Amino acid sequence: MIQDFKRKDDKLNKAARKAEIKRLREMLVNQQQTIREPKLPVIVMVEGWDCAGKGNLINELICEMDPRFYSVTNFERTPESEERYPFLKKYFDVLPENGKFLFMDTGWMEDVVSKYLRREISKKEYERRIKSCGVMERQLRDNGYVLIKLFIHISRKEQLQRITALQDNRDTQWRISGDDLWQQQEYDQFLETYDEFMEATNKISPWHVLDGASRKKALYDALTAITGTVEKAIEAGRYVGKPTGRKFPLLGHPSQKDADLTACIDPEEYKTELKRLQKKLAKLHNQIYRKKIPVVICYEGWDAAGKGGNIRRLAYPLDPRGFDVIPIASPTPGELARHFLWRFWTKLPRSGHVAIFDRTWYGRVMVERIEGFCSENDWKRAYGEINEFEKELTDWGTVVLKFWIHIDPDTQLERFEARQNTPEKQWKITDEDWRNREKWPQYEEAVEDMLQKTSTKYAPWYVIESVDKKYARIRTLQIVTDALEKAVEENVVRGMKSQWTKKKEPKKETKKDSKKQDEK
Repeated sequence: MIQDFKRKDDKLNKAARKAEIKRLREMLVNQQQTIREPKLPVIVMVEGWDCAGKGNLINELICEMDPRFYSVTNFERTPESEERYPFLKKYFDVLPENGKFLFMDTGWMEDVVSKYLRREISKKEYERRIKSCGVMERQLRDNGYVLIKLFIHISRKEQLQRITALQDNRDTQWRISGDDLWQQQEYDQFLETYDEFMEATNKISPWHVLDGASRKKALYDALTAITGTVEKAIEAGRYVGKPTGRKFPLLGHPSQKDADLTACIDPEEYKTELKRLQKKLAKLHNQIYRKKIPVVICYEGWDAAGKGGNIRRLAYPLDPRGFDVIPIASPTPGELARHFLWRFWTKLPRSGHVAIFDRTWYGRVMVERIEGFCSENDWKRAYGEINEFEKELTDWGTVVLKFWIHIDPDTQLERFEARQNTPEKQWKITDEDWRNREKWPQYEEAVEDMLQKTSTKYAPWYVIESVDKKYARIRTLQIVTDALEKAVEENVVRGMKSQWTKKKEPKKETKKDSKKQDEK
């Protein structure tokens, strides 16, 4: 890749290159309008050496484009110890809508490489993040995104000359940071690691290496790469990926069929347990905040199963400054115009906080599947994409718990009629609820597929029997408190399982300890 980079002569003189740049700019302007009809979102990621001219290149690329239909973003370098979200979140947050361009001044490669070379992440984490970048790039492609990756390459000598020139001018001294000087000093290490990263992520969206020694040549090569890639995408139409067939550590359970819907709890026992578990949860909330453990709790279930009441009992003991309940409705036009997981990436909790989702990303494989709101390829592919999404969260250290609140058709009908006949509860029942009820067998099949294909070791499903709502609330609280207690005990730091803290030496057992253990 860049270790073997050799300058190529495009055999264009100054006038010819200028004419070609003008032609390609006009082509890019036309393409900006053309991609709106097939709804092609285009991401241009500009990576490269410090002082290679990334900002200047982006400025030259967008100078004649319509600013209403593109955006430019750059990312501040944040030390790993100060990160509060999974590292891919910032890149999903800025995804463009269908039919628009996004230009990125550096992206995920710079983030991963610089943190690895600073020893902020381990070799194992570095390799994991490379794989995660590959997964993200594949998901973007499969959901119709056109990703163009550019790398501006300059030699060590060229970089030093540019740094020196900027430092010698008091008006531009501010542009040189300690990071720039460090990269110049460690140029060989960066060269090797950039090359390694690019080789590992060259399959889905290939890299285009630009000769940064000549700004005009770099611009010409960048325009050639962008317009060529976009033209092919327009001719081929929006890409729709198929399921990858990737294997996940599936549990094979739970199943609705195994649920005991006669499960119930004595009213007095309910009061006692509710008070005990809520008190325990309040204490655990303080501990996960201190240890910066993010928590994602997902609620799905039949209409009128009791999700709202269940969520209220779960949320009551939590500090309101440390949690959010996020109700998910039909996607807005802006959400429909992006990757289906975008609206969930943007709502993830920061480390130490709790997000409770009332309905989730699983709408893709239930309501969108049954109502035909997405293609068969889309919902079949979504099982794998969801497993990958949740794997990214749990690799970061997030506790992910998923509850299917379960009842039978007779219980649902009884609750629907009660709502309809009670004036203060009529707002809870809609025509859509009745329509969905008519499709109970289809939804039952979709739910079973969901449970079997997305209940993993790292993000398991729990079927919560809710004919007795009080029983359901206690069972949910028990699962949540057990999971949080386990996470706290596993020594989670900054939302990531610590690879850096010293392992505690096992405590030597004394006679007193042994006696206590025997008594237990």
